[in-house]
Amino acid sequence: MYDMSTILQFLVNGIGIGCIYGLVAIGFAVIFNASGIVNFAQGVFVMLGGIFTYVTFKTGYFPLWLCAVISVMATAAIGAIFQILIVRPLLKKRTALFMMILATLAVAVILENAVLHLVGDRSFSFPPFSPGPPFKWGGVVLDRQMIWIVTSTVVLVGLLVALYRYTLVGKAMKACAINPQVASILSIPVQKMLVYSFALSAALGAVAGILITPTQYTAYHIAVPFSVTGFVAALIGGLGNPFGAFVGGLIVGLLQSYSVLFFSAGYKEVVTFSVLLLFLFVRPGGLFGSLVED
Repeated sequence: MYDMSTILQFLVNGIGIGCIYGLVAIGFAVIFNASGIVNFAQGVFVMLGGIFTYVTFKTGYFPLWLCAVISVMATAAIGAIFQILIVRPLLKKRTALFMMILATLAVAVILENAVLHLVGDRSFSFPPFSPGPPFKWGGVVLDRQMIWIVTSTVVLVGLLVALYRYTLVGKAMKACAINPQVASILSIPVQKMLVYSFALSAALGAVAGILITPTQYTAYHIAVPFSVTGFVAALIGGLGNPFGAFVGGLIVGLLQSYSVLFFSAGYKEVVTFSVLLLFLFVRPGGLFGSLVED
């Protein structure tokens, strides 16, 4: 039997990593909403966020917060270039959907290998945003970086909800997701909205990578695990719904955390994919369905 402090500690850990998975899952949802594409390069954006921040911080010329901002902007630019150079030509040629998914996998492999050759295969990290000892309540330990992770994620989710509901850009993205042909007739710049969507998705991935790196590490090989887990979270919450994807991330984070507690670390993927199969059979649209169904 486990005491309450142990159960609460794993709850805290699960929420923290779940927020990271949630940001990755939201990136999947944003691109899927805009283009109908499942972007398996999403985990690469997580890796690039941490790598860019580490490299710029290591130079010693910039404070950590500025390195993080530069990293997010650089990763967002890569996301936009990815849409312009790879996705847009394929969309114009009406390439089959599975071929476009393969294209995202190809880009992921290319970027992974580029990082491997440029910075090596070592693991990298940088200091937490708020130095100091963790907070303790009873037997529960709350790391300061964990507060940054949860707070930043909640703020970003709130901003995304406001973007889609209250801004012209967000409504234009939603219109392009519902019917790009009609959106084009209504003078909505569909291609520009797609570029914005890919840049936003890449920026969200970069933020996730920056937030998680001080608590763990970053390296070229973390991209695939984050892509797979983020995709699972997006499916559980609702692939076309950013808020649902965030909730899916929390669910996956808690599942993995308590799997480690009650079973072992080797079973966390088994439990996660078992729950995914259950959702695919019982509720294939996820908990919240698609954003464009509202």
